[in-house]
Amino acid sequence: MTDTAPAPEILLERRGPLAVVILNRPKALNALTLGMIRALAPQLAQWERDPAVKAVVMRGSGDKAFCAGGDVRAIWEAGRGFQQAGGYDPATAPDDCLPRRFFFEEYRLNRQIKLCAKPIVSLLDGVTMGGGCGLSMHGSHRVATERTLIAMPETAIGLFPDVGGSVFLNACPGEVGTYLALTGDRLKGGADALWCKLATHAAPSAAMAAIEERLAGAAWTGDPARDRAVADAAIAAHAADPGPSPLSQQSAWIDRCFAPARVEDILAALARESGAAAERAAAARKTIETRSPTSLKLTLAQLRRTRGLGFDQAMATEFRLVQRCMAGHDFFEGIRAVLVDKDQAPRWRPDRLDAVTDAMIDAYFAPLGPRELTFAD
Repeated sequence: MTDTAPAPEILLERRGPLAVVILNRPKALNALTLGMIRALAPQLAQWERDPAVKAVVMRGSGDKAFCAGGDVRAIWEAGRGFQQAGGYDPATAPDDCLPRRFFFEEYRLNRQIKLCAKPIVSLLDGVTMGGGCGLSMHGSHRVATERTLIAMPETAIGLFPDVGGSVFLNACPGEVGTYLALTGDRLKGGADALWCKLATHAAPSAAMAAIEERLAGAAWTGDPARDRAVADAAIAAHAADPGPSPLSQQSAWIDRCFAPARVEDILAALARESGAAAERAAAARKTIETRSPTSLKLTLAQLRRTRGLGFDQAMATEFRLVQRCMAGHDFFEGIRAVLVDKDQAPRWRPDRLDAVTDAMIDAYFAPLGPRELTFAD
């Protein structure tokens, strides 16, 4: 009799002092589900308490991705029921409904990773987007390879760069984080990932298994601070210089064009760019003009207003924004156009930047009262 039970979505294993997390949905590019979040969060807490566990490694199954993002298709399907019943209201939606619960628990997991005292090493060997950035960017170590592809493409689906994008995009050099957020541009390889501070190390894809092996056999001290240096040394033994960052060569025009406080002014600056940067600036402008006008203005406001905020405040702000996005039109239209019907022709509402007012954007940031993201158990 053939066993037809589906494979677990996430594998949680031990290799001596090393805990290993394997995101196990290769056909879905290891997209993160609520079930995966609920399996990982308590296990990570247990590993942090266990003195026998010295470090954690996270990697994706298959040969294409670390994690391509959250399972937004499932959220879209759940949200359609609210739309058909009159709309999603963050103030009254059931606590266990997916448009609320997924983000609530995902953001708490992002914080749990951020606060983990033990080294967490993410092997970013392949596609790493959206929720995959949330799993990796807040850990202590992130290893990029020549196969790494990092992006936050949320403005293309009527959302904004969440999962702590407020923190790690604002930490990029100059205005590069703003550029990545508005355009959704993809960083390819280790050089750009290192320069943008989205990776801490670069190594060949072929060295990923050897890095994990060396981490499993490392001389851990049991002191989390000193063990971060142990992890550094284990990774460095297989590291390779990826060469200069191509994106760093574009930083001058990016900083000029993406400094303004209004999306309209960014587009105007891109249109004025001349000389060697003109072609790249024109391509960025063309991309931005296809994105959700609401998402563009919301994203820029998000990055500007969260600069200097602590991690908890930034995540609480993102939760307010995402709950208001669940109550809007563009997220559901973006998922329809990109992932469901795949016509790549979203009909945004509003469909013009000048129709998205400051008051509309301010409303996204309003407190949720008793429905706020909380971190107490």
